[in-house]
Amino acid sequence: MPRPILIIGLAGLAALAFLLSLGIGTVALGPGRLLAAVEGRDVIAHVILVDLRLPRGLLGLGVGAMLGLAGAALQGYLRNPLAEPAVLGVSNGAALGAVVALYFGLANLHPALLPLLAIIGALTAIALLFALAGDVESPLTLILAGIAMATLAGAGISLALNLSPNPFAAMEIATWLLGSLEDRSANHVLLALPCVAIGVGLLLWDGRALDALTLGEEGAAALGVDLGATRLRLLAGVAIGVGGAVAVSGAIGFVGLIVPHLVRPLTDRAPSSILLPSALAGAALLTVADVAVRLVPTANELKLGVVTAFLGVPVFLAHLMRARRIW
Repeated sequence: MPRPILIIGLAGLAALAFLLSLGIGTVALGPGRLLAAVEGRDVIAHVILVDLRLPRGLLGLGVGAMLGLAGAALQGYLRNPLAEPAVLGVSNGAALGAVVALYFGLANLHPALLPLLAIIGALTAIALLFALAGDVESPLTLILAGIAMATLAGAGISLALNLSPNPFAAMEIATWLLGSLEDRSANHVLLALPCVAIGVGLLLWDGRALDALTLGEEGAAALGVDLGATRLRLLAGVAIGVGGAVAVSGAIGFVGLIVPHLVRPLTDRAPSSILLPSALAGAALLTVADVAVRLVPTANELKLGVVTAFLGVPVFLAHLMRARRIW
């Protein structure tokens, strides 16, 4: 598919998902009422739109774009179709940092401490990942090191739940870990989107370097790629972007793993050509999933992380069974 058509199509799909996010919920807002809310003629609709659904829709786009792009960048860098923030322990590291902020009550001291500790957790996880992997940068070694980091961070999260000072603290941590965009405000948008913007910028910067890495480290270096700088930008982009996203959304898995696989057949399969489409597709997918949780008739709204897991596993397995060829 021609790249301009793909980009325009995915952008339109993300925009449509955003509009659905604004209109669908416990109280349906049709086009006429949305217009009245924007113009201020319907006070109740204005409150629902501006205070509740607009931040939620923006976060759906931002978090989904970051997760999709991070997965595409890591898959290109490692030349491995299983790479994504959760598989490499980055999401778990960010989640552990956020859990530390919740456990010790630091999130109540200042709103910025939650995303800050999530970013620090993600940076620590990915730095330890590359330290464990050494200079060889074997994809298999990095995957195994990532599994070790994810397990270690998961153990830390379990320890925090086990030692929670009261059941309310444990419930807050457990609820946050399930992942959700419910009841998010403009403050959450202001905390997350700058981190996402920095992460997206750093990851899109290295598109040509990722193309060169398909020839291997020696081939990329011969083409003039600074491998150290590329690794540093990748580390910083994934950590800052995913850390900021996870801080407000909780743990949401499978988006970074699935989206590049859905997008890749529509491109020339070069890593650089997958980055931007993965960001747009991730934004659309997560926003649609967030709309879906509102439509399921349950006493308590389903958590977004649960829905993405249920959607992600069969989609990924179906794609894997259909593809069955060398990536």
